[in-house]
Amino acid sequence: MKHILLASCALSAGLATFSGYAETSHDLSTHDLSTHDLSTHDLSADGAFVGDSSVDGSSVGDSSVDDSQAASHATDYPLTLTNCGQDVTFDRAPERVVSIGQSATEVLYSLGLASRVVGTSVWFNPVLPEFEQVNAGIERLADNDPSFESVVGKRPDLVAAQYEWHVGDTGSVGTREMFHDLGIASYVMPVDCDTKDNSTGGDGIRTAAFATESIYKGIRELAAIFDVKDAGQALVSSLQTQENEAIARAKALDLPDDLSAVFWFSSADLDSDPFVAGRLGAPGYMMQKLGIENVVSSNEEWPGVGWESIAKADPDVIVIADMDRRRYPADDAAQKLDFLRNDPVTSQMTAVREGRIVTMDAHAMSATMRTIHGLDSLSQALAEMNFLHMNHAHE
Repeated sequence: MKHILLASCALSAGLATFSGYAETSHDLSTHDLSTHDLSTHDLSADGAFVGDSSVDGSSVGDSSVDDSQAASHATDYPLTLTNCGQDVTFDRAPERVVSIGQSATEVLYSLGLASRVVGTSVWFNPVLPEFEQVNAGIERLADNDPSFESVVGKRPDLVAAQYEWHVGDTGSVGTREMFHDLGIASYVMPVDCDTKDNSTGGDGIRTAAFATESIYKGIRELAAIFDVKDAGQALVSSLQTQENEAIARAKALDLPDDLSAVFWFSSADLDSDPFVAGRLGAPGYMMQKLGIENVVSSNEEWPGVGWESIAKADPDVIVIADMDRRRYPADDAAQKLDFLRNDPVTSQMTAVREGRIVTMDAHAMSATMRTIHGLDSLSQALAEMNFLHMNHAHE
């Protein structure tokens, strides 16, 4: 079989088509948000994110340690970290933090630091269920990008950002220098800058494959900044266990060897090129663990690729993002599904005709803690699909 790889948004030579029995009873309702959307699932198997987090986010896991153990794990201030190419020094644990990006917010909550958070912004999906109550009491500065003035108006001593394009050299909210000049420290989740080049703007270009260790690095560093290292290690250990279990379940699936997929995040307009997952981001990690070929070979995080090119590659599975954000019409999964089923090009794709469409929490498609559960939910969705009648005898 020859897979079609889209490099620099162009279709390479070759053709892959898939034929076989269309299981008409296997439609999207089998893979909708009620079953596989992460907004209705906790990230751990027992229904708690990690340990026994209290409803106000004040504790994570078993925090009972003796004085000598606590002392050995205490942060030694001043603490200097190199974060996304910049040295940041903390003389003490920050007392007021504004989070710009849902991932940063949920890490802070998971570390038991909700009482330090004075403002949040940039939301894709509902907050994790265990943090609904505490989150309701914290001001949301904006659903999307907050203004620089609204952030500094909360008088934070730290701004924690998910993306460099919000807080970086050309940050849409502000540059790190702008915050530094006001005596405000800034921290960007390292998963967005380690092995990633954001100098061209937009969503950046990966220089190496995403690895979950970059998520764990961000958790450990925030835990050190706030002097809650034990909570940080408990969170990392829980996530690592979940990741190992998810990978084991994924490997146990009996999937076709040449299965292919495309991840569709959104589109500026439904008639324009969709933003689909490049090969090195979080969706690429999921596909690699499942042995699935990504029909997109670009190193860009979310390149725009024409539907005609995607249709020629004819992926076996289409994964669409759902989110509460409404920056674009295609943010809505229902709009995506309607487009796929009714557009003259996409409606002829094998995945659409055979109902192999999976809806996933958009935040799981980004490089976040939810990515680990995204792998698990994708595995479950694929396990329920019928690939027995696929004809992969290609030239």
